[in-house]
Amino acid sequence: MPAKKTTIDKPVFAVKRSRAGAGLGLFAVTDIPKGAFIIEYTGEKIANAEADRRGGRYLFNINTKWTIDGKGHHNTARYINHSCRPNCESRVAKGMVTIHSIKNIKSGEELSYDYGTEYFKEYIKPLGCRCDKCHARRIA
Repeated sequence: MPAKKTTIDKPVFAVKRSRAGAGLGLFAVTDIPKGAFIIEYTGEKIANAEADRRGGRYLFNINTKWTIDGKGHHNTARYINHSCRPNCESRVAKGMVTIHSIKNIKSGEELSYDYGTEYFKEYIKPLGCRCDKCHARRIA
């Protein structure tokens, strides 16, 4: 039996200052059930060679040929910050990147997903991860 798809009919998020100290973040404004589609990561679809030339923090590789450049402000999903203990995950299918909840998310919680090893090594590790899990390790 196929998994039941959960969709939400009203806006479920708002951009606000991140508690993790990572600038802006995307926060739930209503409870979001586990398995729900939240948002699509959108932007210009460019060849990987062009992505390498441009560089940047909002590049999302979708396969061996293509990358989505999500740097534009119209891409609300770009405000979802990294966490080593995320409440969302990214899924790539049919040239699209979608974000889904992997646990129940309470209203007011910041949305997060794991950006992956390559991004972590290049952008996050040099400055130190600011997610709740890593912050707790630093102050313990």
